[in-house]
Amino acid sequence: MKLLISTGEVSGDLQGSLLIKALKTNAEKRKLELEIMALGGERMKEAGAKLISNTSSIGAIGFLEALPYVLPTLSAQSKIDNYLSSSPPDAVVLIDYMGPNIRLGLKVKKKFPNLPVIYYIAPQEWAWRLGDSGTTDLISFTDKILAIFEEEAKFYSNKGGDVKFVGHPMLDFYKNIPSKEESFKRLGLIFEQKVLLLIPASRKQELKYILPTLLKAAKLLQEKDPSITVLIPSGLKEFDEILNNLLNEYGVSGRIILSNEVDDVKPYLFSAADLALAKSGTINMELALNSVPQIVGYKVSRFTAFFARYFLRFNVKYISPVNLLLNKMLIPEFIQEDFKAEKIFNAALNIIEDSAKKEEIMLGYKNLKDKLGKPGVTDRASKYILDLIV
Repeated sequence: MKLLISTGEVSGDLQGSLLIKALKTNAEKRKLELEIMALGGERMKEAGAKLISNTSSIGAIGFLEALPYVLPTLSAQSKIDNYLSSSPPDAVVLIDYMGPNIRLGLKVKKKFPNLPVIYYIAPQEWAWRLGDSGTTDLISFTDKILAIFEEEAKFYSNKGGDVKFVGHPMLDFYKNIPSKEESFKRLGLIFEQKVLLLIPASRKQELKYILPTLLKAAKLLQEKDPSITVLIPSGLKEFDEILNNLLNEYGVSGRIILSNEVDDVKPYLFSAADLALAKSGTINMELALNSVPQIVGYKVSRFTAFFARYFLRFNVKYISPVNLLLNKMLIPEFIQEDFKAEKIFNAALNIIEDSAKKEEIMLGYKNLKDKLGKPGVTDRASKYILDLIV
C-alpha cells in the first residue's frame, strides 16, 4: 500500500513523524507492506518516509511574510503533481498546513474522486472566522477527519463531515517527566538559578516580529532578578546562529539549545522551567501538559494585521489553544499592538510573585487535560487510516 502524507513547518514535521511510526507499527502487525511518501521534514524522513520535498521550513502567516516562500511552495507543488501523475498513492493524509493542504486535497479529489483523503489536525475553524461565516472547503474533499479537539469534531460533524475524535497527540509524550534535580543536571544548571524559557519561532518571520520583544522582556526580568537564566530551544538548524547572535545583541544571559539537541532535551527543559514566554501555537499545549506557566504573544507586519482585520474580517477570541479550549483568559496573551516588552514583563512578575496566580494556571491546565481525550492518540489515528485504505 502506498500512502502520501502532506504537512509543513516544524510542528507538522513532528506530528507527521509520530504518525508515521504508529502507521509502520500497525501495518507490520497487519502484515501489510506500507510505503510512505511525504511532504515534510527530517523528522518524517527519519521515521521512515521518503521525502518528495522538504516543507519543514516553508511557512508564514501573512501576505508580505509569505512572499519569500512562493517559489519553494511552487516547486513543492510541481513535485507533488509529478508524483500524483506518475505513481498515485492508495490514500492521502493531510496534517495541518492549511493553505497548501486544502489546495492539495481539492486537487486530489478532482483528479482521483475515489482516492481516500484523510485530514488529521484540521484547521481550527471552530475557533476562528473569516468574515461572517467564512470557512474552508475541507468537507468537500475529505473522506475522514481525525479531530484532535472535541470542539473541532462537533464543528465538522455539524457541517456533514465524517469525523472521529482521536484526542490531542501531545498526550502521548508525557508519561515519564524527569525531576527538576535530574533536569538541572542534564542541562548543566545550578539549583540557585531560575529558568526562563523563550520559545519564539517555528517560522522565519517570527524571528523578526516576536523574538526581539521576548528578549527585551527577558532582559527586564534579569535586571530585576539576576538569578534568572534564559534558555531558547531552536526550531530549525538555520535558526541556531541567528538566535545566538540576537541573544548576545540584547545582552540576555543564557544560551541556545541547538536544533539537533532539542528533541532529546525537551522534557528536561519543561521540567526545569519556572516560566515560558512563547509564541502562540502547538507549543502552548506542550507547555500546559508539562505544567509550565506561560505568557503568549504574537505579531505580524502592520500590513498583514490591517488587511486581516478590515478586508478579511478575520476574528478569533483567543490566540492560544489553551485559552481557546477553556474559553477563558487563563494565560496572558498579547497580540499585535499590545505585544510590548513592558506588558510581558509585568505579566511575568504577576505569575512569578503571586502564588495564587500560579495555582490558578495549574488548575486550569488540569481542566484542560480533561478535555484532550486519552493517551494513545497517534496509535488510534493510524488504525483509522489503515482501516480506511485496506
